[in-house]
Amino acid sequence: MLQAVQSRHFRALSGRIGTLHLPDGSALQIHIGELEENPKAKMRYSERMPFSVELSSLEPTEFVDGLCALELPELGRVDGIFVSRVPPMGRDARLGYFHIVFN
Repeated sequence: MLQAVQSRHFRALSGRIGTLHLPDGSALQIHIGELEENPKAKMRYSERMPFSVELSSLEPTEFVDGLCALELPELGRVDGIFVSRVPPMGRDARLGYFHIVFN
């Protein structure tokens, strides 16, 4: 299922609120932020354009990283998405900021 994920699935959700299903079974409300395509990282025989997505929590969280699930347009619930936390870097340190990379 992960191979089917394209940047367009996240582009449709950009700026919206979604639910990130965490590895422990809990759910975290997130804001789906900036999407960045990475054409220089594309492998010759790959159909997918590499891209990354930024997420931010709407509430404080201790979650750092792991395999999560998200509901995506056309695909439904996609499991096994590795989400990693990034430093707040001047943003509200009480919230969580995350990054997803698809190669």
